[in-house]
Amino acid sequence: MIHHSDKGVQDVAVRHSPRLARAGAVASVGSTGNSYDNALAEAFNSLFKAELIVSKGPWKGIEDLDIATAEHIDWFNHRRLPGENAPIPPAEREDSCYPHNTATTTVTASVPSLH
Repeated sequence: MIHHSDKGVQDVAVRHSPRLARAGAVASVGSTGNSYDNALAEAFNSLFKAELIVSKGPWKGIEDLDIATAEHIDWFNHRRLPGENAPIPPAEREDSCYPHNTATTTVTASVPSLH
């Protein structure tokens, strides 16, 4: 699991790095001022905000947003056609590039309560 970040205040907090480590996550931060390593994540975040958060909101509650997010990610990976140069969904394209990668890996993290 990769934790995308822009090196905000939470990423330098004393408790943050150990929590990522316990969850088996790797931080994806680069050097300060260098956005190239997270340009793809930033592009996805912008699309996500425009296509779902802003255009489909306002939300009644966090549960509604959770469900909408899961549905959006499923659509984004399995049914979206990225453009005229990519006539198949991303998941299908990835499967064609990596046919040996058929097993799905599930990562679970246990984050201790702050209380």
